[in-house]
Amino acid sequence: MNKTQAEQGKLIIRKGVLQELEEISVLFSETIDTICSDDYNSEQIAAWKSSSGDQQRWHRLIENQYFIIAILNGKIVGFASLDQGNYVDVMYVHRDFQRQGIAQQLYSTLENEAKRQKSTFITADVSKTAKPFYEANGFKVTTEQMQVRNEVEIPNYNMQKQL
Repeated sequence: MNKTQAEQGKLIIRKGVLQELEEISVLFSETIDTICSDDYNSEQIAAWKSSSGDQQRWHRLIENQYFIIAILNGKIVGFASLDQGNYVDVMYVHRDFQRQGIAQQLYSTLENEAKRQKSTFITADVSKTAKPFYEANGFKVTTEQMQVRNEVEIPNYNMQKQL
């Protein structure tokens, strides 16, 4: 049985820092380009990726949220954040490291932090692409919604899980 790359190396989950923002931003954009292309059209993807240039938002994510990164063999292969103790604000895994358990490890770390902060539920606004992952982790859709970025509608789902 072949081991995944994540199993072969030691995956490290730790707090992310501002100095890693450039690598995080590239991972964000490339992942959306590649992984979400079956669920969203090119206009939606371009609008979604445009938030990579919002430096203030990224600084707030890293400095004010529980922001973690996954590192494998010295490379950032994923990142995630928890806001206000119960909202998964972002979670992305590098396009070359999909389906290797990295998202699960990031999510489990966020859920443990939510429980540590005594949250009774956890919520997220998730893409069509990410919806099956969240459903597999016990989330239920509370609302189908339309996010608007740069005047482009991007459908997603508000999902919630009781802890």
